[in-house]
Amino acid sequence: MKYRAGIDIGGTFTDLVLMDEEGSVHAEKLLTTPDEFGRGIAEGLAAALRNVGAEPGDVNIIVHGTTVATNAILEAKGAATGLITTEGFRDVLELRRLRIPEMYSLNWTKPPPLVPRRLRREAREKVGPRGDVRLPLDEASVVAACERLAEGNVAAVAIAYLHAYANPAHEQRSAEIAREVLGTDVFITCSSDILPEIREYERTSTTVINAYLGPILSGYFDSLQRHLKQIDVTAPVQVMKSDGGVMSVAAATQKPAYIVESGPAAGVIGAARLDTTANIITLDMGGTTAKASMVEHGQVARTGDYEVGAGINLSSKLVMGGGYALKLPVIDISEIGAGGGSIVSLDRGGLVKVGPESAGALPGPVCYGRGGEEPTFTDSVLTLGYLNPGHLVGGDLQLDANRARQVLETAIAKPIERDLLDAAWGIFQVACGTMVRAVKAVSTYRGRDPRDFTLFAFGGNGPVVAAEIANLLDMSEVVVPPTPGVFSAFGLLLSDVEHEISRAWLNRLADVGPADMENAYAALQKELYGVMADEGYRQPDYSVTRYADLRYAGQAHELTIETASAGGAPDLATLALEFGAEHERTYGHKAEAEAVECVTLRLIARVAEDRPARKDATSGGADHKADPRQAYFGPVYGQMETPVIDRAELMNPVTGPVIVEEYDSTCIVPPGWKVALDTQNNIVLTRGNT
Repeated sequence: MKYRAGIDIGGTFTDLVLMDEEGSVHAEKLLTTPDEFGRGIAEGLAAALRNVGAEPGDVNIIVHGTTVATNAILEAKGAATGLITTEGFRDVLELRRLRIPEMYSLNWTKPPPLVPRRLRREAREKVGPRGDVRLPLDEASVVAACERLAEGNVAAVAIAYLHAYANPAHEQRSAEIAREVLGTDVFITCSSDILPEIREYERTSTTVINAYLGPILSGYFDSLQRHLKQIDVTAPVQVMKSDGGVMSVAAATQKPAYIVESGPAAGVIGAARLDTTANIITLDMGGTTAKASMVEHGQVARTGDYEVGAGINLSSKLVMGGGYALKLPVIDISEIGAGGGSIVSLDRGGLVKVGPESAGALPGPVCYGRGGEEPTFTDSVLTLGYLNPGHLVGGDLQLDANRARQVLETAIAKPIERDLLDAAWGIFQVACGTMVRAVKAVSTYRGRDPRDFTLFAFGGNGPVVAAEIANLLDMSEVVVPPTPGVFSAFGLLLSDVEHEISRAWLNRLADVGPADMENAYAALQKELYGVMADEGYRQPDYSVTRYADLRYAGQAHELTIETASAGGAPDLATLALEFGAEHERTYGHKAEAEAVECVTLRLIARVAEDRPARKDATSGGADHKADPRQAYFGPVYGQMETPVIDRAELMNPVTGPVIVEEYDSTCIVPPGWKVALDTQNNIVLTRGNT
C-alpha cells in the first residue's frame, strides 16, 4: 500500500495525515519543535508510519504546508537584505501608500521597512513605461551599490527598477553584476522575475519579501530533506502555495514569497473540495492564530492584494496599510493573532486583551507544565470545563487544570475584581470577538452577509469557539469535518500542482481588439509552458486558465475575472459585463462597460490528479470514554453538568449543552444548539430560536 503524506507545521502543533490508495486516513498531532522544524516532522512521520504498519519506502509523495515564511516576517527574523533600485526611489518602502488602518489613532506607527535605509542603494538607469530605454544602465553605480551592501554583510539582495515590468534588461544585468561582486551565496531576486506588474511600491515590497525570506527558506528546506533522509524517506516533497496550489521544493526555494500563507491555504482548499457547491466561511483556529476565508458556490476566493506583518493579515482595502504589501496570488484569507496559545493580559486601562503574542509550543500555556507563566486562551477554556485535562491529543499532552485556574485567578480575576469563571468567560468572549473581525474581513467587507453562509470550523480550537462566533454573527449553522484538528494537513492532500504567471497589459478594452489580447496571452502562455517543463510536466498533463485584472479607468484597484473565449479569442464584451457584475456585487455599484480597462493578464496552469474518496479515519490516540463534567456557559446559563460524547454517538440528533471530544479537537455545543452527523460524517450544529 502506498501513502500520500500531508504535513502542516503551525506555531504550536505539527499535524500529519497519511492517506492510502483506498482513501483511508490516519492522523497524528504533536508539538512543534521550533529549535529545528525538520526534526519534529521526521519524528512524527516515522511514528505515523509505525502506527499504520508501513515502511518509509511506502510514502510516494509528501505535501507540506508551513508558517515559517509568515512567522519570519511577523517576528522580523528574515535575512539581512539589501535593495538596489532606480535613482530617486530609494525611499519607496518608507513612503508606501496613503493608507492608515487605524483612522483615529494618533499613536499609530507604521512598521519599519524590512530593509533599513543604509542598505537601500540606488542605480542610475531609466526605462519608460512602454519599455524604451531613456537612460542606459550605469554599471559603475551598480558595482558601487553592491560594494556598500557587501560591507553591510547582506545575505540577500532585491533588485527593483521603476519600469522593469516593461523591460527587464537592466535588472538582469544588475543581477549578473551583483553575483560577481557579492558571490553566489547571496540570494538575489529581481522584480521582473517575481512580479512583472505596474505599481512600484507593491512590486518593490514583494521583491524585498522574497529576498528577505530566501536564505531562511533555503536553510529550512535543506534541513527538512536532511531529516527525511535520516528516516529513509526519499519521496518528493511538494510545498503548498498561498493560492492553494502546490509546487516543488526547488521552485519554493527560489520564490518563497509565494508560500507566505502556505499553511492556512490548505484548510480552505480541503473545505472547498469536500463540497463543491457550498457557500461557507472557513474558520481555522490553531495554537497561534485564527484564519478565515470564504468559499462561494464551491469556488475559493482569491486576491492579488495582500498585506503581511500587520496585526491582522488580510486584503481588505478598508483596513489595509498596517503591513507589508505582497502583490501575489493568495487565497483571500484574513489571519489574526488569536489561538490557543494567545497570551491574556490587561492593558493600562484594565481591559482584557487576548493575543496577538503567543506562548507557542515552548513554553506553551501554563497548563502544559512546560515553563509557561502567563495565562493563555487554552488556560481559560480549560478553566471553563471545555477541555479534558487528560485527553488532549489523545492523552499524549496532559494538562494541569489547577495551574491554569491559579494563574487566571492571580493575573486576571483578582485585578479586575471578578469571579474566576466570569473572568474565564470574559476571556473567551474577547477572543471570539477578535475572531469575528477575521470573519467580517472576508465577508462583510466583501459585500457578503455572513448569515447567508455556513461556518466551517476546524483546527485544534476552531470547533471550541465556532458556535459562539456563529452566535455573534447571527449565523445558524456550523459544520465540523472529520479529524478537524489536522484538517489543514488533510487539505494538503487535495491540492493540485499550480503555477501562475502574469504580465502588465494596460489597455482600455474599448481601444483594443480580441486579437490584441490573444497575442498577449499567446506570448505569456509560451513562457508558462517553459515553467511547467522545468517542473517536469508536458502540455497534455495540465490545463491552462486565463484571467484578467480589470478596473474602471481612473480607479486604483482591480478585480480579477476569468477571461471568456469565443472561437479561440477573448470575448471582450462579455469580459466587461462580467467585471461590471462582480464590481456591483463587491462595491454596490457599476459604471458603463466602455470605461473598463485591463491592467494585468494572468495564466494559471493546473495539474489535476485523481485521488481516492476519503473513507474511514483513524488517529494516534486510543479510544476513551469520558464522564460528564461541569462546564460554564456564561452568566445566562451558568455552570452546567455537560455530557461528553464522541462523534459516533451523534447518529441521532442531540440537544446542547454537549461536548464532542476527539483525538485532535473538541467541539463545544452550547445550550440553544442541536448537533448531529450528516452523510459525510461531518458534525453539523444548528442554532435554535433561543
